[in-house]
Amino acid sequence: MPNALYALLVLAADTEGGPTSPFEVNFGLIFWAWAVFLMLFWVLRKYAWPQIVSATEERERTIRRQLEEAERLHAEARTAHQEAERLASEARASAQTMLAEARAVSEKERSLAIEKLRQEQDALLERARRDIADERDRAAVMLRTEAVDLALAAAGRLIEARLDSEADRKLVTSYLSSVEAVR
Repeated sequence: MPNALYALLVLAADTEGGPTSPFEVNFGLIFWAWAVFLMLFWVLRKYAWPQIVSATEERERTIRRQLEEAERLHAEARTAHQEAERLASEARASAQTMLAEARAVSEKERSLAIEKLRQEQDALLERARRDIADERDRAAVMLRTEAVDLALAAAGRLIEARLDSEADRKLVTSYLSSVEAVR
């Protein structure tokens, strides 16, 4: 259609003789230019303008929805970030608590082990003291017996007679007991 209008304008300019200067006013050309402009304006307004306006409004609604969605997603991301920071803080606090509890349990176990070891050492030391005392008492008894036997042998040689060994033993044992009682 624009080619037809251009051809019409060229034809109209040729019939009137056309302007010879750019500053010369040609009323026929002005009339046809306005006629073509008004017809084109009416066609555009009737058919193209509503589609352009509806496309622009739809684009505006789409942009508005996208902005609202972006704001909503931004708020969700901010909330998720704050939640992540809160969870990280709780995790750090929980880890510190667990470490403190582990240290306390470790210290308690160590002190219990040390106490148990001390008790075992004390029990072993007490048992060794009892064993030493028992061995000392047995050695003292054996030493007495040997002393009695030696005293009897020495007395028998002195007297040159053999004494009754059971009676002599009782005599020497009672003498040694009386000597120990005096000490």
